[in-house]
Amino acid sequence: MLKLAKRYHVDVLQAITWNYSTAILLTWIIYKPHWISLDVAPVNNLLGLGILLPVLFVILGASVTANGIVRTDVAQRLSLFIPILASYFIFGESLHLIKIVGVLLGLIAVLCSIKWGNGGGKAAKGGWFYLLVVFVGMGVIDVLFKQLSAFKAVPYTSLLFMVFVLSFICAIIMLIIKIASGKTKFSFPHILIGWGLGIANFGNILFYLKAHQALANKPSTVFTAMNIGVIVMGTLVGLFIFKEKLSMLNKIGIALAMIAVIVIFNF
Repeated sequence: MLKLAKRYHVDVLQAITWNYSTAILLTWIIYKPHWISLDVAPVNNLLGLGILLPVLFVILGASVTANGIVRTDVAQRLSLFIPILASYFIFGESLHLIKIVGVLLGLIAVLCSIKWGNGGGKAAKGGWFYLLVVFVGMGVIDVLFKQLSAFKAVPYTSLLFMVFVLSFICAIIMLIIKIASGKTKFSFPHILIGWGLGIANFGNILFYLKAHQALANKPSTVFTAMNIGVIVMGTLVGLFIFKEKLSMLNKIGIALAMIAVIVIFNF
């Protein structure tokens, strides 16, 4: 959907803003969450996700402009290093040789999946800062979601509801500033696009949290499978829907990604 947004000159910030309104509504209708007291809520995690989720979309756009698609793609996908390291040093997951091999295969698959020949070009001055923010921000978001899934004092659906509400508030503030500065104009079609995106976003985050709960002692499995799954599905959609061409390196990356998932889930 974001790829189509770029093709049809859709304002991503507006779409992202209204996507959270759908996510809020779906969470409310399906799970009937309660707004929990800040005394028992993991405030730091909630605020971190509520700010990072919408802000990172804006930073991604700025990074593509300043550095090109390839460099931004590299920074985004290599952020997998951060939650993988957190699995062992923060969440106490035990190390196994076969699991390490699977994770390394996954990281190699990430590098192979990148379309190195496209979207390069010369990076703008200071563009490295955007790449650093993308790399750290994406990794931190994964870690924060893992911590949120481990919080047992309140239902995770209530926490998810609060994340969406805070993200919506943050996105609305950014959108108002952008409109007030004359950089964009309010457009009703963007609301419709955002609502469609919100359905996918709601499902994505909901099942990501469920995966962390179901595999509570194997966070690296969730982190790696999630990222590799995005790569494989994104590549297949690009191949069959957008008619993109795959290099031999990209094909090797898909094969390694599938092997990595099999290794990680069975050991």
